Amino acid sequence: MMYWDGNMGAWGFVLMVVSFILFWGAVIAAIVLFARSMSPGNRGRGSAGPGQSAAEDLLAERFARGDIDETEYTSRLAALRRARGA
Repeated sequence: MMYWDGNMGAWGFVLMVVSFILFWGAVIAAIVLFARSMSPGNRGRGSAGPGQSAAEDLLAERFARGDIDETEYTSRLAALRRARGA
């Protein structure tokens, strides 16, 4: 248990409370950020290069899986790029 002699004063008490809140806030924030980075929804979504969006990545994945053919891929890619440029 923490040593308490009663002579800490008001500013010491305020500093102790603020540091306690900041410490536990940082611990909780670190846990939340770690959990978010490990969630399955965020894996592989950070691969968008410069000038490439997550929608283009998803479209490329669908084309690679064979869900869409080349003409559909190129037309949708062109539409995405037009919409982003507008």
